Amino acid sequence: MQTVHTDKAPKAVGPYSQAVIAGGVAYCSGQLGLDPATMTLREGVEAQARQALANMAAVLEAAGSSPSRVVKATVFVADMADFPVVNGIYEEFFGEHKPARSTIQVAGLPLGGLVEMECVALTE
Repeated sequence: MQTVHTDKAPKAVGPYSQAVIAGGVAYCSGQLGLDPATMTLREGVEAQARQALANMAAVLEAAGSSPSRVVKATVFVADMADFPVVNGIYEEFFGEHKPARSTIQVAGLPLGGLVEMECVALTE
């Protein structure tokens, strides 16, 4: 088992790794719409969704993977009314690749985030 860290994504806001690789699979922790340089949330759900996906891509790259190797994603939203916006950005990000996905509305996200995304991806 190997832990993953990159400065191209926000540092963990708790006692966890950005990702863990085990058995040729990267398990990426949830990414918020945090700017990695300032550790502040982007303004609005659209900007947060784009940043969360950029952060996830950076963690995947550090793990030796890529968005095209994602097999499962989970999207957490603070308000399901934001689903159409987040879904459109997600579709733009993944393009023709369509990993399995769950989208869940939650009562709250760390740091007051509006969207968080995690994934499982192949590394081999």
